Amino acid sequence: MTAFPPPLAYRADAWRPLFRILLTLLAMFAVAMRPAAAQSILRDAETEALFQDMMDPLLLAAGLQRGQVRVHLLGDRSINAFVAGSQDIYVFSGLIEAADSAEEVQGVLAHELGHVMGGHAIRVNDGAKTATGISLVSLLLGAAAIAAGGGEAGMGIMMAGQQAALGKFLAFTRVQESTADAAGAQYLSKAGISGRGSLAFFKKLQNLEFRYGVKQDDDQAYGRTHPMSGDRIQTLREVYVIDPAWEKPADPRIEARFQRIKAKLSGYIADPDRTLRKFPETNTSIPARYARAYAWHKSAYPQKALGEVEGLLATNPEDPYFLELEGQVLLESGHPKEAIPALRKAVKNSRSQPLISATLGHALIATEDPANYAEAEQVLRTAVALDNQNPFAWYQLGIVYANKGDQARAALASAERYQLEGGQAALALRNAETALQGLPEGSSDWIRAQDISLVARAEVERERKRR
Repeated sequence: MTAFPPPLAYRADAWRPLFRILLTLLAMFAVAMRPAAAQSILRDAETEALFQDMMDPLLLAAGLQRGQVRVHLLGDRSINAFVAGSQDIYVFSGLIEAADSAEEVQGVLAHELGHVMGGHAIRVNDGAKTATGISLVSLLLGAAAIAAGGGEAGMGIMMAGQQAALGKFLAFTRVQESTADAAGAQYLSKAGISGRGSLAFFKKLQNLEFRYGVKQDDDQAYGRTHPMSGDRIQTLREVYVIDPAWEKPADPRIEARFQRIKAKLSGYIADPDRTLRKFPETNTSIPARYARAYAWHKSAYPQKALGEVEGLLATNPEDPYFLELEGQVLLESGHPKEAIPALRKAVKNSRSQPLISATLGHALIATEDPANYAEAEQVLRTAVALDNQNPFAWYQLGIVYANKGDQARAALASAERYQLEGGQAALALRNAETALQGLPEGSSDWIRAQDISLVARAEVERERKRR
């Protein structure tokens, strides 16, 4: 949601700010092309369950099925969200912090779903390549002109190329944003969700533009990646206020869950002192206790954290996420044996939620009691069967296999882990090759090791050619 200033006039003294814009544009493309897995993805069972329940009615409205589009949380305090990989939505933690209601987040998710359905995550690459090509060519031509002694002429070439790149790419993205706005409004309407949240969030963005002095007149529009927030609000309001869902109350269960995960996220990310000021001990609500539990845990006061968890469990002793938090605090404060009962109950009550199962597996292994390894293997195998995108679960499963003396499957688990972590193709290849030597040829594990080997070898070869 970055807004670029308009290109400056071609003056010899203007090249420095324009060159910085060029570098910013190229950096933006580099970030867009970087795999999202390389960024800080936050995994939390309760948050992911809420995102799924918030997405489900929107997916149905778009003619999709549950799980076809996944929502991931990134640990970045920017107010942003984007689509990558054609059917993955990434929401920044800063957006959750900034949102006052679940409806605001659903408005953003509906907009991003509009990008998914429009295929924008695929087509934006074409637009980026075109713009980047223009910029790089002009940069090379400009450098050649400067080297030949034509400084001002060289800078003029570079600035002209930059302006062409900006104009082409920014116009491309503005069309996509307007299309996604319209599609998002349609999905909210079909899902019976009011557009109040969507408008409220766009108003927040407009207030940020006012704060940072971004002009709202039409003369500035061509220098932006997105349409002006004021125009978007006006256009969407005309659609939302006549929609039958406009006056429909928000789902109180979704809203209560949102306030829980918002407080949990704040406690996890923010400085503990700030969290404790924002949620004083006089506030005994569930969100406040959640936030303080994480703040105390981060500050290495496990007993205070457990005191807040006790207050949470008093409201609902069967809540799997309260039980998960109890187990997490005990495990991470050096008491894995004591953490196991709460985590077992959390797994049962959540119907074997894979992230919680992985934590239980970790606790069982951390006891260093061989009697617990069989249960650890069972829960970890269940965890990776339900969610094979968790490198930590694969790491723990590898430990179990190694302790059993099953080195081939330990190597396969390590290959899975390194493949997911990104930038570890050489280690993934090495472990996959080790697994292939010890697994029965033609078995499902052998075939999986072969698949990882082929993918990792191709990546290693690409890396070798880039050097």
